[in-house]
Amino acid sequence: MADDEEEDLDELLDEVEKRFCRNVSVTCSARVDPSEVGKCGKDSEGQRKHNRATAPDQPVSSVADDIDALLEELLEEDSSDSSQRKTQQFPKGTQVEKKLSSQSGGRKCCPVFVGGSSVTSGVGTPTSKRSCDQLRCTSCDFRVLTFDDCEWDSSCDYLFLRNNMPDGEKLRARLKKRRGVRAFACQCSWFSTTEPTDLRDRAELRWVCGNHRD
Repeated sequence: MADDEEEDLDELLDEVEKRFCRNVSVTCSARVDPSEVGKCGKDSEGQRKHNRATAPDQPVSSVADDIDALLEELLEEDSSDSSQRKTQQFPKGTQVEKKLSSQSGGRKCCPVFVGGSSVTSGVGTPTSKRSCDQLRCTSCDFRVLTFDDCEWDSSCDYLFLRNNMPDGEKLRARLKKRRGVRAFACQCSWFSTTEPTDLRDRAELRWVCGNHRD
């Protein structure tokens, strides 16, 4: 039993010496001549044994408490280092960026349809062929305007749209009333239809869904 107590006390003293006397050891090694390193080590070992011999015997409970306290301190330091490493691996900027990207929600048509005035407007899907009302042209970068129950007159041309877009009142000068038809136009293209039309079948129209907000 006495041997076990002495071994526990030795381990505790070694750990304390490593943790709290490190600076003293470094200073000692820096000043001592290399040829006397062995002597210094022996003196240190002898001094430690002398201190143990002269130190009063401690009860087992006291030794166990000291060991528990030291272990708890070591665990706290390991936990702190681990949390710091995680913070460095995932900086706050990345977390904010992810949060912002998730908040900038919305849906896009896939595929994109355009349809007449009787076709419901909204997000188009293969099974729900809604007419997209958030169209934007990738050629002129204008938003596509729509006019229900109207179709473009044969006199409509590129120059007319370029000079009058996006003034809806001026554009109506080249529109004709026709029930069930919906007219679409940007600054460089125009189109009229009654039935849902997949824009993939109209290559001349450079229109894409600009995003539907929920």
